[in-house]
Amino acid sequence: MHADQPKNLDWLLAGLVQRVPYTRSALLLSSDGLAKACDGFETATEADHLAALASGIHSLARSAGVQFAQGADVRQVVVELDTALLFVCAAGSGAVLAVLADGEADAAVLGYEMAMLVKSVRPYLATPARQQTVGASIDPGR
Repeated sequence: MHADQPKNLDWLLAGLVQRVPYTRSALLLSSDGLAKACDGFETATEADHLAALASGIHSLARSAGVQFAQGADVRQVVVELDTALLFVCAAGSGAVLAVLADGEADAAVLGYEMAMLVKSVRPYLATPARQQTVGASIDPGR
């Protein structure tokens, strides 16, 4: 994140979880699967697991956009399970927002609240690409 951006966005995700009934947890992650901020998880391992899943889901959706929709951006992916809903959406350059809710959650309300959150604070959600360190190289012979 840039120096002028807040480093901890957990409060932002906590607001979403508290505002939308039946929402369990929310997670901001980099597109490569690293958890950046979260709310509603019992352990860091649980958040990391969801970050890896959400990254994969978002990557698959991006591939579908490239292959079948002339490169269209991913708006949102919803996974409907027997007792839960998982929403995954782009949250800025290199950032993804994942929200887990109980099956009773109103999908339209949660999707709308996620979109409004992303729209209002998109500059703070961006995750810059990682920079390769000077002199570092990948040697396939090692």
